Amino acid sequence: MNLDIKIILASQSPRRSQLLRESGFTNITVKPTDVDESIPPQYQVEKVAAFLAEKKAEFARQWLDNELLIIAADTTVVLDGTIYNKPEDKADAQRILRNLSGRMHRVITGVCMISKKRKVVFSDTAKVYFDELSDAEIDFYIENYQPFDKAGSYAVQDWIGHCKIRRIEGSYENIMGLPTNKIFKHLKKFV
Repeated sequence: MNLDIKIILASQSPRRSQLLRESGFTNITVKPTDVDESIPPQYQVEKVAAFLAEKKAEFARQWLDNELLIIAADTTVVLDGTIYNKPEDKADAQRILRNLSGRMHRVITGVCMISKKRKVVFSDTAKVYFDELSDAEIDFYIENYQPFDKAGSYAVQDWIGHCKIRRIEGSYENIMGLPTNKIFKHLKKFV
């Protein structure tokens, strides 16, 4: 299989780029998109990540001329039917982490892959079980890890993931922001 395929990653996430590179893809160009991320009213929370990924990929389609594949993704954190996006500020991050404390939530990453001939849209879901977080631990985390660019106010690959997640059901890479196993499987449709 040719892992030197030209890929435009329509995302500013350094974690997504890292995951693709660690999966063996070497010819990646990162081009963030600036799309309206508003969701139609009454849209099912389970479908939001895939909807936004497709929106980003369709915007990025303009760059497809000399490239073989566009990959766009979006990750949502869902608890009790509510989506927890990136926090607006420290107080919002504290509120989100208090809500996730001691509970199971779902991380859903939607992916859209587009070439000149094909388009595939899918999502992957993982369940994440948090231990209880004290207010002091939440403040320590926010001060030291600045989770303001992360859905759900945390990253699985840093302190919270190492010390406060007791169990994961599903793909670790999905929780980081890109289900590389599923991307690899879908890639066969493009090459």
